[in-house]
Amino acid sequence: MKKYFVLASFLLFGAGFTAAQTQQKIGFVDSQIILTQLPEAIKAQGDLDALANKWTAQLDSMTQELQQEYADYQKQANTMPEDKRTVAQQNLIQKEQAIQEFRRQKFAQQTGELYKKQEEIFNPIKEKIYKAIQEVATAEGMQFIFDKSGDIILLYADPAYDMTYRVMDKLKRG
Repeated sequence: MKKYFVLASFLLFGAGFTAAQTQQKIGFVDSQIILTQLPEAIKAQGDLDALANKWTAQLDSMTQELQQEYADYQKQANTMPEDKRTVAQQNLIQKEQAIQEFRRQKFAQQTGELYKKQEEIFNPIKEKIYKAIQEVATAEGMQFIFDKSGDIILLYADPAYDMTYRVMDKLKRG
């Protein structure tokens, strides 16, 4: 609701200001299109996916090993002496905790290695995209460029103001 109020206030202010001044030019881009078509972003996403798949495979392997050990334990639990049963249970608990820790280290939001790697890989690409957006906006005389795929809700967008492909062209040409 707050976004709508801010957007409405901005539009009303912009409309009043526009009447008093010159015509403002507003454009938008769809950063998702840029990220899915920019070769550097495609390669970065592929590298990130490969890393995630590697860690997922490790996690699956660890989980299968735990399940096999648990099944073996269940078969032998009745015939084991109490002290060996306790040791086997503790071993199973430790392996389960190791799996949870591995999952947390690799995949946790904000703190996991995958998240950090994503930031490391994509930050230079995002900076390049932002620079291209700024250059296209300046060249086109735009005062504002919105990202259609972000948190800002764009209720209507005239395709004539879509700067996505101009930004893509700028990125491809360098």
